[in-house]
Amino acid sequence: MALQDIYPTALRLLGRPVLVVGGGPVAARRAKGLLDAGAEVTVVAPVASPALRELADAGLLAWEQRDYRSSDVDGVWFVQTATGVSEVDAQVAADAEAQRIWCVNASDHESSAAWTPAVAVVEDVKIAVNAGGDPRRAMALRDAVATALETGDLPLRRHRRVSTGSTTGSVALVGGGPGDTGLITVRGRRLLAQADVVVADRLGPRELLKDLAPDVRVIEVGKTPGHHPVPQLEINRILVDEALAGNRVVRLKGGDPYVLGRGGEEAEFCRQNGVEVEVVPGVTSAISVPAAAGIPVTHRGLAKGFSVVTGHEELAEVPARPDHTVILLMGVAKLRGSAAALAAAGMPLDTPVGIVENGYMPEQRVTIGTLESIADQAEASGVANPAVVVIGDVVRVSPYAPEHFKTADYSTLTPNKPRAAAL
Repeated sequence: MALQDIYPTALRLLGRPVLVVGGGPVAARRAKGLLDAGAEVTVVAPVASPALRELADAGLLAWEQRDYRSSDVDGVWFVQTATGVSEVDAQVAADAEAQRIWCVNASDHESSAAWTPAVAVVEDVKIAVNAGGDPRRAMALRDAVATALETGDLPLRRHRRVSTGSTTGSVALVGGGPGDTGLITVRGRRLLAQADVVVADRLGPRELLKDLAPDVRVIEVGKTPGHHPVPQLEINRILVDEALAGNRVVRLKGGDPYVLGRGGEEAEFCRQNGVEVEVVPGVTSAISVPAAAGIPVTHRGLAKGFSVVTGHEELAEVPARPDHTVILLMGVAKLRGSAAALAAAGMPLDTPVGIVENGYMPEQRVTIGTLESIADQAEASGVANPAVVVIGDVVRVSPYAPEHFKTADYSTLTPNKPRAAAL
C-alpha cells in the first residue's frame, strides 16, 4: 500500500458495533481508542491482557473468551485484528473484505484495508498522522504537532461557530509578562492563538500580535502615565460587548492581570454581565524586571520581604529599611517625591536604588544610585517609563552595581558577613 492509495477520513462510531480480535497490549490500546469514540466493542480472544479484562469487568466492552470465528464479523461496522498470529489476522481481514467491512490488520500493514494513525487530542481538535507505515515516525510527528497546538505556535482558533445553545463568547485575562515573547505562559499563548478579538495594552508581548490571523481584530486600549485614552469603564464594556457578540476575547495585559493591573475589576464586570471569564497569571514585572538586571527582590542576608506599590501610592506604611525591598511600578514621574517620603520615614539616604527600563527588551537600561542621588540621576539621563524602581540592599547583588556597592554584598553561605572584594 502506497501513501498515495490512502484517502484520509474520520469514522463516527458512536453507538456502532465494532470487533477487536486479539487479547494482547495492541488489542487493548485499540479497544480503548474505540471505546473513547463511543463504539460498542466486542473482543474475541482466548486470553485477554489485564487491561482488557479490567475493561470487560467494568462492563465497558464484551469479551468472548474463545478463538475467532468467521461469523464474528457479521453485522459489525469496523474490525481491528491484533492477535499476533499472521494467519489468524489474515483470515479476519479476508472475512471482513468479503463483507465490505473496513479492517485494520495489525500483522500486515501493507495489505491492510485501513491504517490506524497516531492520534492526539488538543481541546476539540483530533490530530491523526500516517507516516508511510512507520509508527514511530508517525508518533514523533503527532507529538510535534500537538505540542505546537498546545503552545499556540499553530492556530487553534475556530473559524466556524459551534452551536452550543448559547451565543455568548468568553473573555480571558491573559498576563503577558514584561514584554519578551518568551515570557508569556503556554496557556496564555494558546488562548491568544484562539482569539477572535484581542484587547491589547501598550505593554506586554506586542510582537505576538503580528502572528495573529488577518481577520483577528485588535482593539488598542493602552495607557501611559497620566493619559488614558480608553477609560477603564469603557475597557470593561468592550470586553463584555465583544463576548456577548459570540467572540473569544483575550485581554492581553503586560505583567500579571492581578498585580496592579485592574484585572480584578475586569473579571468582576464580566461575571456581573453573564460572561465567562478565565484569568491566566503572568510573569509580573515587579519581580521579573528587577531580575533582568540581576536584582533579586529577596536575598539571604539582605532582605526577607518586599513591598510592591505604584509611584502614586502613599509610602508611609511601607517598612523604611534597606533590608525590606520596595518596588515602585509606574514610579518614574514621582520618583523624587517617593524617595523623599521614604527618607522622611527613616530609610537611610545611602540605601541603594536601581531603575530598570524596558526590562528584557533590546533597549533595556539600568541606572543605579542611592536614595539621595537617584532622582537627579534619573532626570539627567532621561529615565522614562516603562520602568521598575527597586529600593533596598538587594540592589547590591546586581552586576550593574558600582564596585563600592558590591563590596558590601553578603554571602549566601555566611549571611551578614561581607564578601571579600575580588582581587
